[in-house]
Amino acid sequence: MGEEIAISLKNVSKCFKRYVRPIDRLKELFLPAKSRASEFWALQGINLEIPKGQTFAIVGRNGSGKSTMLQIIAGTLTPTTGEVLVKGRVSALLELGSGFNPEFTGRQNVFFNGRLLGLSQKEIESKFDAIASFAEIGDFMEQPVKTYSSGMFVRLAFAVAVNVEPEILIVDEALAVGDIFFQAKCFRKLEELQRNGVTILFVSHDLGAVQSLCSEGILLHNGQILCQDLPSVITSKFFSLSRIECENLEPIEIQIQPVEPLDLEPEDISGLIDISQASRVTNGQALITQVIATNINNKAQKVFLVGDEIKVTLVVEFKSNCYDVTAGFGFRDKFGKLLCGKHTWFDPPGPLPNVAKGEKIKFTFVLKLTVQVGEYIAFMGIGSQRSENDYDSLDIIQDAFVINVVGKNKNWGMVSIPGSIEIERKRVG
Repeated sequence: MGEEIAISLKNVSKCFKRYVRPIDRLKELFLPAKSRASEFWALQGINLEIPKGQTFAIVGRNGSGKSTMLQIIAGTLTPTTGEVLVKGRVSALLELGSGFNPEFTGRQNVFFNGRLLGLSQKEIESKFDAIASFAEIGDFMEQPVKTYSSGMFVRLAFAVAVNVEPEILIVDEALAVGDIFFQAKCFRKLEELQRNGVTILFVSHDLGAVQSLCSEGILLHNGQILCQDLPSVITSKFFSLSRIECENLEPIEIQIQPVEPLDLEPEDISGLIDISQASRVTNGQALITQVIATNINNKAQKVFLVGDEIKVTLVVEFKSNCYDVTAGFGFRDKFGKLLCGKHTWFDPPGPLPNVAKGEKIKFTFVLKLTVQVGEYIAFMGIGSQRSENDYDSLDIIQDAFVINVVGKNKNWGMVSIPGSIEIERKRVG
């Protein structure tokens, strides 16, 4: 028996009419046979099924159709074509301000929104203290919402959304507002809802949060689903769209041909990794052609003790002249969280100012595995980097290989940090 589906979209499209002048809309009412509008299709032929209890990411650039899709699922928009099936009570955090009356107080808006979600007056009263405690806005609960800062508003909106026992929760960029402490509180609440089997649709430009929270997702582009895959794959392809402005809706397929080893000792070759089937995104200007993973003594190894060192070599061929070239290598856990890594933007020797077409460069990374016991997934990338947040992705490989870190004692937390604990006892009296 298959998974129970919480949300189903079948061939869903949404068309908006655009008028050059407001009066054209009025003229069309009186002369409906003559259209005075141009059509804009915000969504085109969307087919999607989201199982109950899944935390699902929707990623895309501004204008890709994310908010339109969420409003259709939430029921605040109707599709132009297609069928929408949603099973369960939906609580939505859409754009900041939606669903709240600015003239009402915070308290009044809590009860107003609760009734819209189908709760009785008695049910809302029983949940009000939990909502107020989570929002932490104090006496402003009795003030009109129009007097709130954006941070206070999102506190109250999130508190209402997560405390009304939703079966489906929609979060659209809401956590971008608020201080880091409230954001951490929100993520803890989302993890609690996950454990309780709530279906969550998560939209955010914080791709680290997407990889940490979500188990699957889609990448929207020009109103269409470009791909549906693991968060690591989705975010890689999102970077490709954002950084190199790739408008081709088809994934780029690169065939890596075997090349002669670049100054590698025979023992290095024993650690050669097969990357032919790895998930990758590249613009073709540079290609990682070889990945070699060994221990510090150049011997192939996949199982390491906590504290061991791993040595990873990338051989890169440049197909074009490239500038400010950086390379990075790291490990993620099974939830997509970045655990550790090295990157030439942050670490010596730094970026390479100029790389000529036809050059072959070897990058060697050595990492000390001071991590928790467990399995970790390697990823790597080459970029042309102008600043920390401004770069073009030349070639990114996700899920290149897996290592297993073992040890007798587990650590508290994600990493193992050298240190000590001292206890001093003194009898009193």
